[in-house]
Amino acid sequence: MESVTKNRQSTATLRAMIERAYGPEQVPDGDDFATELTYGYFNALYRVRLFDGTQVVLKIAPPAGVPVLTHEHALMRNEIAAMDLVRRETRVPIPRVDHVDLTHDLCDADWFFMEHVDATCFGIADAAGELAPDVVDAAFEHLGSLNRDLNAIVGPHFGPLAGPGFATWREAATSAFRGVLDDGERAGVDLGWDVGVVLKTFEDHAHVLDDVTEPRFVEVDLWAKNSMLRDGRIVAVIDHERAMFGDPLMEAGLTGLDLPSFPDPTPFLRGFGLAGLDASQRTRRRLYTLWLAVIMLVETTYRQQTPEQYRWAYEQLDIAMGLLGGTP
Repeated sequence: MESVTKNRQSTATLRAMIERAYGPEQVPDGDDFATELTYGYFNALYRVRLFDGTQVVLKIAPPAGVPVLTHEHALMRNEIAAMDLVRRETRVPIPRVDHVDLTHDLCDADWFFMEHVDATCFGIADAAGELAPDVVDAAFEHLGSLNRDLNAIVGPHFGPLAGPGFATWREAATSAFRGVLDDGERAGVDLGWDVGVVLKTFEDHAHVLDDVTEPRFVEVDLWAKNSMLRDGRIVAVIDHERAMFGDPLMEAGLTGLDLPSFPDPTPFLRGFGLAGLDASQRTRRRLYTLWLAVIMLVETTYRQQTPEQYRWAYEQLDIAMGLLGGTP
């Protein structure tokens, strides 16, 4: 996917990064050692072949001067913290981190190298029709199970991993939702709805968020495209940058409960261990769908995405508002 946030680097800079991370003996010959992986929306990502033939992955945060959403500042540092937490607290498979650089002297952003997982991107293979239906079903169930294991981590507060922390989930969620609406207003994004109406719709239902009393680790962005598949099993979960402490019901695998353009959540729900939703859970889930819809719409401007992407996101917000009884 194309986005102005992708911080592509010259061959010379990539060589310097390899030397710093792995030593001069691992700097490869020629100019064909790096292949950009283009399916992400935010960071620049390269598959890199070292001198000895080992393949690794380089991830580079957006350029310093490119505007991003409020909650996207320092996302790479959040991802590194999330990966460390997942590695220490669970057995969920994630790539090994080889080197982290936060100096900004080789380029104007944070970057890190990690293990290359020799597997197929589940979401891409599924979208291309390369997987049998029973394989897709089993993989979504496995993804739900892994997601449940991640949610078992209990945090010290609600909100971003590194803070600022909130004592209640309602405070954390409302603050983040207001932040996205503010981002949209600053960029002049047309939501198709009055901003005050969208905020009031959220706040009119926000009392159900008080039912969440324990901050749990939430991946937020664990779509099929952020998992790697081998022999019908998920062998790695990737892209942990948006993780926070909150309510597991906001996980991406549940989005299909509300928005029909997203995958059928039935197999994910089996693995996740959720048979059905009570009234509070149903409303909470719809609030998270509204939150996601606003993000998807606002970020089309920040990413300078296509008019088609904007129109699609616009439609998702209409659906999300309707689920909560919102009226223009």
